[in-house]
Amino acid sequence: MMRNLLLSTAALSALFIASAAHAEPQVQSEYLTLSVGEFDVHDNGTNSASFGLEYRGSPFWYGLLPTAGLAATDDGAYYGYVGLNYDWNVVDGLFFTPSFAVSAYEDGGGKDLGGVIEFRSGVELSYRFPNEHRLGVAYQHLSNAGIYDKNPGAENLLVTYSIPLSIFK
Repeated sequence: MMRNLLLSTAALSALFIASAAHAEPQVQSEYLTLSVGEFDVHDNGTNSASFGLEYRGSPFWYGLLPTAGLAATDDGAYYGYVGLNYDWNVVDGLFFTPSFAVSAYEDGGGKDLGGVIEFRSGVELSYRFPNEHRLGVAYQHLSNAGIYDKNPGAENLLVTYSIPLSIFK
């Protein structure tokens, strides 16, 4: 089931990226994104609080946004990741952002996801305020896509707040 969810999220992300591949990039700012929410939201036995910090770069090839970040849970799990996002401006100020990243995961005292290498796919819906700050909600899936014998996966539900780095210049 987790593999199907990962494949579905990846396919949905690819569909949105392909549909907007020739569009002009919608975002000009680099962002620092803070997130807070629940890790492993669908498993009542191992869910925990999640906190994250992410850098989102300026658009490059076909509007893709490079991203890198760190996330941790309150039970000792943490991971770092690098990947790509795409901002699709659905309507003025409302953005749909599919993402995909490769991560290095350590379970600490948290959920064992089967190995160090994990893949994170997700979607975010956010609103950009006139000052370019953004507030959103994100749903992400973290799993190893079956490269290890154990692959339980985890879904995260997060509130995100993105700060444009231009305010520091």
